[in-house]
Amino acid sequence: MTAQSQSVARIPDRQGVERAAVKIAAILPPTPLLPLDIGGVTIWCKAECLQPIGAFKIRGAWHRLSDLSDEERQAGVVAFSSGNHAQGVAWAARRLGVPATIVMPADAPAAKMASTIALGAMVVTYDRMTESREEIAGRLAAEKGAVLVPSFDDPWVIEGQGSAGIEIGAQMPGGALSRLVIPCGGGGLASGCALALPEAQVTAVEPEGWADMGESLRAGEIVPVGPNPPFTSCDALQTVRVAPLTFGILQGRGAVGVSVTEAEIGAAMRLAMTQLGLVLEPGGAVALAAVVAGKVAPVEGMAVLLSGRNVDPGRFRAMTET
Repeated sequence: MTAQSQSVARIPDRQGVERAAVKIAAILPPTPLLPLDIGGVTIWCKAECLQPIGAFKIRGAWHRLSDLSDEERQAGVVAFSSGNHAQGVAWAARRLGVPATIVMPADAPAAKMASTIALGAMVVTYDRMTESREEIAGRLAAEKGAVLVPSFDDPWVIEGQGSAGIEIGAQMPGGALSRLVIPCGGGGLASGCALALPEAQVTAVEPEGWADMGESLRAGEIVPVGPNPPFTSCDALQTVRVAPLTFGILQGRGAVGVSVTEAEIGAAMRLAMTQLGLVLEPGGAVALAAVVAGKVAPVEGMAVLLSGRNVDPGRFRAMTET
C-alpha cells in the first residue's frame, strides 16, 4: 500500500492527536497561553505565532514526516502552500534529512518564500489564478516517487495541528475551556483542535468572501468559494473548497463559522501588537478579530488561537495604521 493510499484510508482521531502531541513535545516547548482583557472579560490567546517557523504548521508537518518509512524519507516529500505549511514541511524535512519540494504561488509573501528556500526546500512557483497547485504537486510527487503532504486534507496533518489543542487544554487555568475561536482556511487546524477538545464549542473564523467552511457548516454540505472572490490579505486562508475530511469533523462537532473584514483584521493586529507585544500576519489574527469586532462574544474560559506571524513589513504597516 502506498503512503498516499494509507493517508486516504486513515481517519484522524483523538488518539492520533495525543500521539502527535507527545512527538511534538519531545522537540518543541509549548507556545504560551496569554491573558487578554476584552470588554472586562479575560480571554486566553494561544501564541502559535511564536513557533520556530512563525506558525502552527510546524505541528502537522512534523507529525506527518516523522511517520515516514526509511524508504519514503529517501524519496522525499512534495507539498503545496502559500507559505506557512511550506515552511513547516521544509523545517521538518531539514531536521529529518528528507528532500522537500514545495509548490508555492508566485505572489506568495516574499518573507514566506525566502524562509522556505532558506530552510533548504526546492520551490516551484505557479500562477494561482490559472494553474492548479494540486495538479502540479501531484505530478511532481508521481515523477519523484515522493509522498504528497497536503496542507489540510491529510489525517496526520490534522492530528498534528490538533496538538495545539492538547496544549491549550493543559494550559487553561483550572482546565475550564468553554469555547475555542480559531482561524480556518482548509480546516486542518480547526478540525484537529476539535478532536483534541471535545467539550469546547468551536468557532471557525475566515476572511470575508472566503468563508467556505462557515457557509458549508450552515448549509450542511460543502459549499465552495464563489467566482471572483474579493481581495484578502489573508494569503494563508485562501482555500476555495474545504475537504470532506475537515468539514466532516467540524460538522460532527457542531462547529459554527463567522467571517471578518479587512478593517477588523487590522484592528486585531494592532491590538495584538500593543497589548500582547506580538506581530501577527492577517490570517493569524482573524480569530482575535472576530472577538474584538463583537462577532464572537467574549466569555469566561474562551481560548483564541493566534496562528502565525509571517507577514511582509509593508503589509503589516498598512494593516496596522490607525
